[in-house]
Amino acid sequence: MTIFAAAAQMADFDRIARAYRWLEYFSFGRMLERCRYYRLGQIAGRRQALVIGDGDGRFAAELMRREQRIEVEAVDASPGMLRLLEQRAAAVGAGNRLTMRCEDARGFSPSGDYDLVATHFFLDCLSTTEIVALAERIRPRLAGQAIWVVSDFGIPRGVASLPARAIVSFLYLVFGILTGLERRKLPRHGDALQEAGFSLAERKTWLGGLLFSEVWRVREP
Repeated sequence: MTIFAAAAQMADFDRIARAYRWLEYFSFGRMLERCRYYRLGQIAGRRQALVIGDGDGRFAAELMRREQRIEVEAVDASPGMLRLLEQRAAAVGAGNRLTMRCEDARGFSPSGDYDLVATHFFLDCLSTTEIVALAERIRPRLAGQAIWVVSDFGIPRGVASLPARAIVSFLYLVFGILTGLERRKLPRHGDALQEAGFSLAERKTWLGGLLFSEVWRVREP
């Protein structure tokens, strides 16, 4: 089922939908995929997932393949990316457990009751303020033991920050040219999630801190 909403796209990722996986492999090999899948072993038994900006749908499809009872609500502004997700879900026999919403996450209003949220290499498309607003809309819809899994790029401290900044700046430049993405620097996603009432539970890094996977939980009152 697809729900279309009238919202301006943040960038035109349809332009790279078919080539997305190969652009990723050319840039980082399978490191981004490794980062994206890293938490799959920790989320067994989840029943309702909200997956935002999953690109070509590899994570959501793999999640549904492994978890035969989970239902996924996928939000993406790119119809092309959602079509790829739909194909992947059908290939693993999970099309009936997938709801797709083609809309800009900045105007997205969650309607489910989720025990898992996943944003892989997506929050870097938003500003810090936009992440706060999104997280504040999602938080009331989360079950008590829900987790939010975040995978993205980071800037490590020390001398490693120099090459990391160069790589991130180059990626923003390339995606700006290819998709029209206007962002040019990473948001303070950690500050944003904390402001919205979440606490960091776990963090794993790769490539000296350039890539990370995090688990966030709703902060106890």
